[in-house]
Amino acid sequence: MDKEDYSVVFFPGAAASPKRFLISRRWFRICGYSALVVLIGVVSTLIYFSQKYYYLASDEVELTELRRESKIRKIQAEKIAVQVKNLESEMSRLGRFEKKLRVITALEGSPHSAKSWGVGGTYGLSSDSLITSLAHESKALANRLSKNLGHLTAQAKIKAISLQELDHFFKNQKSFLQSTPSVWPTRGWVTSGFGYRKSPFTGLREKHEGWDIGARSGSAVRATADGMVTVAGRERGYGKLIEIEHGYGVVTRYGHNSKNLTKVGSKVKRGQIVALVGNTGRSTGPHLHYEVLVNGVPTNPKNYILED
Repeated sequence: MDKEDYSVVFFPGAAASPKRFLISRRWFRICGYSALVVLIGVVSTLIYFSQKYYYLASDEVELTELRRESKIRKIQAEKIAVQVKNLESEMSRLGRFEKKLRVITALEGSPHSAKSWGVGGTYGLSSDSLITSLAHESKALANRLSKNLGHLTAQAKIKAISLQELDHFFKNQKSFLQSTPSVWPTRGWVTSGFGYRKSPFTGLREKHEGWDIGARSGSAVRATADGMVTVAGRERGYGKLIEIEHGYGVVTRYGHNSKNLTKVGSKVKRGQIVALVGNTGRSTGPHLHYEVLVNGVPTNPKNYILED
């Protein structure tokens, strides 16, 4: 036997004769090295995939945490968006209220009026846009939110200055305010507004100099400010009419009444019932025709109703 050969003996079974074959040392080494390489490869592969599994497991934990934080931020963003929207709505409501007060008090042109500050417009912040921005870039969202809140803060300061002026005016104009129409004359809905409209009788374009307020027949009609009754009777077109002079050039009219409950020369207070809603005169159904005149000129009643 060559010294370079190895003899391999194996037994096929308990009763069988042993089998024997020769492997050269060279091939034995090649097989050994190959087996070692395969073993190293298998071990390396196991190590690689073990590390991958560990990293994937870590990533899954991190992803779950990020999703949880994202959900929390989304909820927070929705809450902030709602708060800002509510604040914006409140500022808008205050703006409309202030405008009405300035019309009533003739302070529209005041240097402290909000329009003189050169601000306005929408804030451009909604829940959807806020959440979308949050998903893309939280830093940009924070800057945007800060900017919008800063704008709202500035608006609030302007409103505070403006309302302080109005408050000062009111304290010094008690009689004027008591004589200024500022409430609904009856509860109902406006069926025809101030301005040009199509006549319900002729179909032609005509100017409507007041408001038609639809209400149930017999509903209370109230004086919208303190004053004196100057007309209490039937007038052409108006049917049964109450006219109240409030002083300072302001007059209100209440037409189509079913019944007048006061007489000429009577002094009335704001909120006092002066008539009942009806359908008298040039009317297509039960409603109150309400007019506000300033120095004889019909004015939009909308500017003289402070209630929403």
